[in-house]
Amino acid sequence: MIEALLVAVVAVLTLLVALAASAVRVLREYERAVVFRLGRMINTKGPGLVLLIPAIDRMVRVSLRTVTLNVPPQDIITRDNVTARVDAVVYFRVVDPNNAVVQVEDYLKATSQIAQTTLRSVLGKAELDSLLAERERLNEELQQIIDEQTEPWGVKVTTVEIKDVGIPQAMQHAMARQAQAERERRAKVINAEGEFQAAARLTEAADVISTNPTALQLRYLQTLHEIGINNNTTIAFPLPVDVIKPFLEAAGKTDEAAKELPRGNGTTPIVGAREQSRGEPQR
Repeated sequence: MIEALLVAVVAVLTLLVALAASAVRVLREYERAVVFRLGRMINTKGPGLVLLIPAIDRMVRVSLRTVTLNVPPQDIITRDNVTARVDAVVYFRVVDPNNAVVQVEDYLKATSQIAQTTLRSVLGKAELDSLLAERERLNEELQQIIDEQTEPWGVKVTTVEIKDVGIPQAMQHAMARQAQAERERRAKVINAEGEFQAAARLTEAADVISTNPTALQLRYLQTLHEIGINNNTTIAFPLPVDVIKPFLEAAGKTDEAAKELPRGNGTTPIVGAREQSRGEPQR
């Protein structure tokens, strides 16, 4: 009889301990408890010690920390018909535990699915150049769209970042050729502009030098001096035209005078005949 009584007491104590354990919960600072009493949501409790009515109250833990969600790589077709493989990362947190539990079955899965869908739809409207060069604008657009759709669930999307954009190998080669051609075009344009500016400066210098012929000779001698700094340099010293110009002019006048003199029938000039006439008479 006593043994049966002891067993009954032990069973009652065990049941009381189990009930007490089920009625007491301890929540961390970043956790909140959504309590349901007989199926109806009554309040949000926590953090710290939370007391529940055994067999009547049910509690759902919700974390308020920021969640890092890796969006799986998505195959998209850009606006200019280029296939790409894009993956992203989404940062969000729960701001309303009640809606996160009541309004959606699994807010983590729901946020992941809406992020994948939005990533495909938004990036599919952008061109490849925008996808590579305007990531900040696309990130802001993605964050705004996803946040508007998850707001009724009590989820706040803080940041969306596109991690990587994978394009086919053939497209990479085409883009490399395009970039090389663009650089060559810029180099040619810069070279042409340099030639134009140099020609303009040379024209101005020629106009200045043309005012004084001596300046041209001084510039010529200065150029020879700059070339002859190196002892191994062989200089071909051409004679300036201005130096021999007087001699050429004199020679040209002499030739013209000789052409104007009349000549006789034979090979002897008439000048010689006149000289003979002044002397002895011809026989």
